[in-house]
Amino acid sequence: MAKAFSLTIVAALSMIFICSAAFAESGNSPFIVAHRRVSQKKMNSDLERLSISIDIYNAGSETAYDVTLTDDSWAQEVFDSVIGNTSNTWEKLESGSLVSHSFELESKVKTVYYGAPALITYRVPTKSKLQEAYSTPILPVKILSAPTHNEKIEIAKRLVARYGSHVSVILLVALFANVVISPSKSATGNKKRR
Repeated sequence: MAKAFSLTIVAALSMIFICSAAFAESGNSPFIVAHRRVSQKKMNSDLERLSISIDIYNAGSETAYDVTLTDDSWAQEVFDSVIGNTSNTWEKLESGSLVSHSFELESKVKTVYYGAPALITYRVPTKSKLQEAYSTPILPVKILSAPTHNEKIEIAKRLVARYGSHVSVILLVALFANVVISPSKSATGNKKRR
């Protein structure tokens, strides 16, 4: 947990540094920042589904035109099917605007997958060449792996948060029922032992 938090802080600080350097260099122009997230859901012991979400933000002072997202780095040997499209286009992305795109992948291969960043291309009216930006990289994705110790703790925390109150009520009712129903048995059992 601490490692993931420190990696998030390092990534955020590096993005701030990159953004400030780009603003100092480019002046009045669009500046695209893209963040890619992956969440996993194990469907059964032989199938896992990955949900990929990409947020694209124009942190610059001008509009970006003909914005295209391409996220085709997912190996066909590892991922069987795609639900949705791995690419998308937008006519323009104004300064301060945010767009999002999501899709899902399914895999039956047990592996650790290292994916390349997604590519975002866009046009700036003052430049003839298409501009490129890349999404944040993802941490290695463990597909169909057994849960680690930290993942087991997180699962236990979620179960306690979700069902803890129900279990407490059931235990209290069972304890109360045991005390109320059989007080005479416990009292006679104590007399015989003396």
